[in-house]
Amino acid sequence: MSSVIHLQPIAPPPEAYRFPNAESDDYLPAAYRTVDAAMRRLIATAHPRNIFIEVTNHCNLLCETCPRTFNTYEEPQTLSWENFLRIIEQFPKMERAVLHGIGEPLINKDLPRIIHHLKERGVYVLFNTNATLLNEGWSCKLIEAGLDELRVSIDGANAKTYALIRGAPLFHKVVGNLKQFIQIQQELGASTPRVSLWMTGVKENVGELPDVIRLAAHIGVPEVYLQRMTYYAGEADAPGMMDGLHALFGNYDEYVEHIMAESETLAAELGVALRGAGATTARHSVEAKREPRPWSACMRPWTTAYITANGNALPCCISPFATSDYDSLKLGNVFDKPFGELWNAEAYQHWRERLLSDAPHPACAGCGVHWSL
Repeated sequence: MSSVIHLQPIAPPPEAYRFPNAESDDYLPAAYRTVDAAMRRLIATAHPRNIFIEVTNHCNLLCETCPRTFNTYEEPQTLSWENFLRIIEQFPKMERAVLHGIGEPLINKDLPRIIHHLKERGVYVLFNTNATLLNEGWSCKLIEAGLDELRVSIDGANAKTYALIRGAPLFHKVVGNLKQFIQIQQELGASTPRVSLWMTGVKENVGELPDVIRLAAHIGVPEVYLQRMTYYAGEADAPGMMDGLHALFGNYDEYVEHIMAESETLAAELGVALRGAGATTARHSVEAKREPRPWSACMRPWTTAYITANGNALPCCISPFATSDYDSLKLGNVFDKPFGELWNAEAYQHWRERLLSDAPHPACAGCGVHWSL
């Protein structure tokens, strides 16, 4: 990388989205903090305010770390405007909308309209994208719609690594589209969306984290997030790279420690915020946690709803990546029965009961162990 652009100091997120610990650099949406962890029971007293809505399950890439590449769990579907309205009317207290699931959100042509409608309701809106479709037209529409956050998955700092993991030689396109987006945003004088790069750490790419940070600084992206890959832990014949051979779990050695130390120093020098998934540090997100029953710290079944493009309610966005037993994840369908009737029905109660026990669902058992909580 030749010249490096030193970024201006990064403004903190809105106060409502700050993590309770004022001395921490970590941030956690207020929508997650509606329930006291010590008061969790089988019946959830509060309805979720943090809602994941899968706007499509179609994708234009064949990533080696994604179950969609190898399995068709649901009918191929792009969420229609009418069905989007049917979903959101069931969540009157929604504060935060995450518009992604298994699929590329920019495939849904109604996305700007969806974002604008949510912003009119005062909802904080974000989504992850592979950015291969992020052309000038899309850039202008997302900015004008009022999107709060744009998270770009990149998983490498060079064309070879990107193609290995993402299944297509499109690294140059992602970088070009990001540069153009930042330029358009600056020309429009727009402070949002807040752009970040997201890297799923595996053995094949963790050494490139410093170069991802350099790339972010060069383009003008203020944040880089590192998260461990979620995979089919303990399942034989896991497809692609979705097994322990590629995972960082159990492989946090001196080399990875060196990479993390170098990355932390470099990020500070370049003015790029280096964070981890789950409102934690990048280092903490890749270190294997050793405390007992780490999955029991999860708040999602009490604070969060995840609705697929076909209307299925799943326990969280992580679960489809954590098990091939997809049918066991379905907790009801909001097009068949209102979410208000599903939220404390038997399936949700049973999921919560297992999560608080020593025998959680296999999709939960790896959280805080094999991958980030």
